[in-house]
Amino acid sequence: MTERFQRVGLVGRSRQEGLQTVVDELIALLRARGITVMLEDRLGAVATEDCPLLSRDEIGERADLVIVIGGDGSLLSAARTLARYNTPVLGINRGRLGFLTDISPDELSEQVPAVLDGAYTEENRFLLDVSVERDGKSIAHADALNDVVVNSGTSAQMIEFELSIDGEFVYRQRADGLIVSTPTGSTAYALSGGGPIMHPSLDAIVLVPMFPHALSSRPIVVQGSSEIRLDVLARNRIHPPVTCDGQVNMTARPGDAVVIRKKPERLTLLHPVGHSFYASCRDKLHWSNALVE
Repeated sequence: MTERFQRVGLVGRSRQEGLQTVVDELIALLRARGITVMLEDRLGAVATEDCPLLSRDEIGERADLVIVIGGDGSLLSAARTLARYNTPVLGINRGRLGFLTDISPDELSEQVPAVLDGAYTEENRFLLDVSVERDGKSIAHADALNDVVVNSGTSAQMIEFELSIDGEFVYRQRADGLIVSTPTGSTAYALSGGGPIMHPSLDAIVLVPMFPHALSSRPIVVQGSSEIRLDVLARNRIHPPVTCDGQVNMTARPGDAVVIRKKPERLTLLHPVGHSFYASCRDKLHWSNALVE
């Protein structure tokens, strides 16, 4: 049988307890099938086997499959790079929740070979493109798989902003900020802010106000193709941070605009056969735990 995945890259954060055991097991498993293994350069000090060390971009260009070892944060970080190369991603969960990285280390020897043999389901997740614009020019740019958060950056202070969608004015708001989330991110920060859980297959974006001054302000779900513009009013005294996936930070000034659109590139996620989004919700969010038989 010819392997679909001839070149596999391993990506992850090097400061994880027990990471070396997982990396070595994966290398042995992959090499036993004649697969070329590439390591992200930061994992060079972890693996005991000698493998080519490459940057994340180089792995995205060369690999047929990337296995991300870590929690959802590790996968979020990798996704923003790998999506542009259309390289499929498989997650080994070394974190806590694991909505994106759904294979546990205990299942590695069973689930990974099954995926390599073609027993998997494939999902496409869209990312957001965000730019901070000043005087009509983009002065900062980033991507997000989960969410873009614009907030005051300080406790007990609000920012005032105007929201427009596809060029149409929606509202002027005083709030701690605004969360703009993909369906992927709807089970993350947006959920904590009172937003809805969205199935990952939806082509939609949710906007969740953070502690709005108007009690009638509620989350809004819009088309995934929408262009979202948040104008930071000039009378604000603070410089609100703009955060992507809780990992990439930019800073806006009063008078700046934050413009958010869907990216044309998508992340391809692979799941073992039998993966269920609803089962993940039951497990990770403890649905039904209150029921007593």
